[in-house]
Amino acid sequence: MSTHVQWEQAEPGVKRKIFPPGDSIMMMEVHFEEGAVGYEHSHPHEQFTYCLRGQFEFTIDSKTHIIGPGETIFIPGGAKHGAKALQAGAIIDTFTPLREDLLNR
Repeated sequence: MSTHVQWEQAEPGVKRKIFPPGDSIMMMEVHFEEGAVGYEHSHPHEQFTYCLRGQFEFTIDSKTHIIGPGETIFIPGGAKHGAKALQAGAIIDTFTPLREDLLNR
């Protein structure tokens, strides 16, 4: 399986690269400009997010959480969530099961 991945625009000020998936788990790296927003959405997949750098404000089911470098946040399947970059930064998102909506575009 190829490990070459392309960056793509996700939202204004947000770009991502989706890595080749495993059988039931996948991950992507996401870069945010300061103030950029990952729009609120939900999906049935469980998600762990790890902050590489910067500072992010996550809203999960109307509760606000702030994470910084080296910190993680868990997002349960079905939870309505979004993020805002309080500082320019980067995160790693991991999903299980596979997000076919992202893989089959």
